[in-house]
Amino acid sequence: MGLLSWIIFGALAGWAASAITGRGHGCCLNVIVGIVGAFIGGFLMEILTGHGVSIGWDLRSFALAVVGAVLLLAITGMIGRLSR
Repeated sequence: MGLLSWIIFGALAGWAASAITGRGHGCCLNVIVGIVGAFIGGFLMEILTGHGVSIGWDLRSFALAVVGAVLLLAITGMIGRLSR
């Protein structure tokens, strides 16, 4: 995927994850969360199944990105609560 595709895909995945977790973020943070979530989701899927993940615009990749982004938001939320 090209850079613009990564940005759009990350924005959509980050927005979906923030909607699921109830944590509202701006567009730029949604892009970052979505892209990092895609890497986390792909990494976890490869560890759990032993199969590589194709990077593309499909429902499986989107679901993995959202799951990874939700995990990222949950972990950062727990860290934020522990540091207070």
